[in-house]
Amino acid sequence: MDKNDGMNYAPKGKPNRVVAQGEFVFAATALDHGHIYGMCNGLLEAGADLKWVYDSDLEKVQPFLKAFPDVKVASSEEEIMNDPEVRLIAGAAIPSKRCELGLRAMDHGKDYFTDKTPFTTMEQLESARQKTEETGRKYMVYYSERLHVESAVFADQLIKEGAIGRVIQVTGFGPHRLNASSRPKWFFEKESYGGILCDIGSHQIEQFLHYASCHDAQVMHSKVANYHSKEDYPELEDYGDATLVGDNGATQYFRVDWFTPAGLGTWGDGRTFIVGTEGTIEIRKYIDLARDESPDHLYLVNEQGEKHYALHGQVGYPFFGEFILDCIHRTENAMTQAHAFKAAELCLKAQELAVRVE
Repeated sequence: MDKNDGMNYAPKGKPNRVVAQGEFVFAATALDHGHIYGMCNGLLEAGADLKWVYDSDLEKVQPFLKAFPDVKVASSEEEIMNDPEVRLIAGAAIPSKRCELGLRAMDHGKDYFTDKTPFTTMEQLESARQKTEETGRKYMVYYSERLHVESAVFADQLIKEGAIGRVIQVTGFGPHRLNASSRPKWFFEKESYGGILCDIGSHQIEQFLHYASCHDAQVMHSKVANYHSKEDYPELEDYGDATLVGDNGATQYFRVDWFTPAGLGTWGDGRTFIVGTEGTIEIRKYIDLARDESPDHLYLVNEQGEKHYALHGQVGYPFFGEFILDCIHRTENAMTQAHAFKAAELCLKAQELAVRVE
């Protein structure tokens, strides 16, 4: 995948099979966003078997087959939904259609794995909550900027080990490259993508809840703008930020935008700063600007001193194996359903409350 296009960013990690061949079968559908490649690759590296792919647009299926040549092409969505071998449906539909796909999957007795953002309205979120309670199925979300980034995974390990004490503040920066000419029409339709805080802001809020061990939070302030694309894309929000306070007193500020300069060697200089009572962490996820083009750099400062970790290819992505085992054993070790939904709820609230800067 092109490292300059975040839409098709598909990390490859350290394969760590948690199941035998044929033990966990899944299918892919709704190939509207390139994150489906990362979702599928992560599951495959953890030992899952990708049996089917389906999309009504065959132009999306052909490149998928090049990436995953062993998959069979289904003739309809019903074919994958009705296959008793398939335990999980993975989809990256247009954001406004992700919920309805999940509801159909759960009605067919399948667990569901969707790209972020999982919802564009509160009504969708509530319908998914009801359906998970009704069916006992999982509605899991690919919050890739934590789950599929080795430096972010390592930061979590350091926090759990107590390397920086109690986390009291998280600051996140999620710039992306627009690449407008390569984006589909729905990308610029507010009703379809939900708004910048709802969409790519969901990564930032999910990381805050996780790293700071918050079960809930309050959106104190948020704002959005269309600074540069009013004439060409009037419904696009190219900038957004928000401030949150967690239920345990931890705080967050984050900024997301579509202003990555053409000269940067990757699609966005994503960074996370984590302040603890006994130290600090900085994650430089995709590049160490003007120093090292490789991804996954982490800087730790605590009472032991200063340390730089180069983590690319060193950590792996444990979420996928844990998620597969959760689906099999009906546990919640990879991510709780409550956490996945709470992150989605807060990004919807941030979007609803946002001041529009003109």
